[in-house]
Amino acid sequence: MSDVRSKPHVDQDQMPEQLSSRHLRRRLVQLAVLVVAVALVVWLTPGLGPLRKRLDHASAPWLVVAGGFELLSTLSYVVIFRAVFCRRMPWRLSYQIGMAEQAANALLPAGGAGGLALGAWALSRGGMSATHIARRTVAFFFLTSLANVGTVAVFAAAFALNIFHGDTVPWFTYGFGIAAVVAIAITVATPTFYRRWVMHRKPLPRDAGRAHRWIRDAADALGNGATDTFSLLRTRPVGVLVGSFGYMVFDIATLGASFAAFGKAPGVGVLVFAYLVGQLGGLIPIPGGFGGTEGGLIGAFAVFNVSVAASGAAVLAYRVLQLWIPGVLGSIAFVQLRATLRRDRSAAAMCEPMAEPIEVRGFERAAG
Repeated sequence: MSDVRSKPHVDQDQMPEQLSSRHLRRRLVQLAVLVVAVALVVWLTPGLGPLRKRLDHASAPWLVVAGGFELLSTLSYVVIFRAVFCRRMPWRLSYQIGMAEQAANALLPAGGAGGLALGAWALSRGGMSATHIARRTVAFFFLTSLANVGTVAVFAAAFALNIFHGDTVPWFTYGFGIAAVVAIAITVATPTFYRRWVMHRKPLPRDAGRAHRWIRDAADALGNGATDTFSLLRTRPVGVLVGSFGYMVFDIATLGASFAAFGKAPGVGVLVFAYLVGQLGGLIPIPGGFGGTEGGLIGAFAVFNVSVAASGAAVLAYRVLQLWIPGVLGSIAFVQLRATLRRDRSAAAMCEPMAEPIEVRGFERAAG
């Protein structure tokens, strides 16, 4: 059953102020100033000689390789965006929305929520219903997170089986591995719990307050989004898996190439596990997670006895690429996206009807 409802045209200028071109440009300038400030601190602060020495001897070819990997990571994001939200959407429009989302993630202090908000605005402008956007946004979050969380669980098990070496703190590795398994179990069980709850819940009374309605809507988005997650894995595994794992794997490769540019990269097990755990620092709500992500990554590598000078140089180079490549390309894509929506008020109309019905354990779920 389609979620599509006809909607009146909403002027593109009615987007939230934090998503405006002017606001994003200001954030880009602020990020540039912040990068310059960090560079000055690195070059002028006493005691950072080992770090400066590594930066002085950077390998340009390896940095070019790292930039190529980061570009592939950003393009993988576009692949999973299209697979989750609408396979009928032209690749050009998918690129514009997906890249613009990544620019918002890099520039807005919202821990990744800024990109999702921008994507929701663009899809809504194209005629997609709020209900469908909400459930598919939840599915998108689950699918991109499951790649990371699943890899944490697999690599923790590999360390336990001595497939990878360099684990000097088993409690750290196994603790995150167990947490990852629990998170996966909860995600897998969510659709079943949701269906049982729906079958037994009572309708909201007409005089129900706004808070009660918001909670009900949020629960429906979470339950339907979790259900869509596994429907998408079954019905379009190529786009979903290539996109989610490509987005993660190429980003890890960017970090690995950055290490190689300043010396030697740690072993694959340490590189991947420290990356996945260190990225949690990016949840701090500051533009692009700047400062939080760096601290998380350097701290995670320190746990595995990687020198601060080595990880510091690699992480700084990696973060410049991770922020500026999607930040610049995404800002250009955002300008193109606004032009597209200005020319075509129903740019996403090909997504109507939102999807073909898919049978999911006796329930029909829209898969757009």
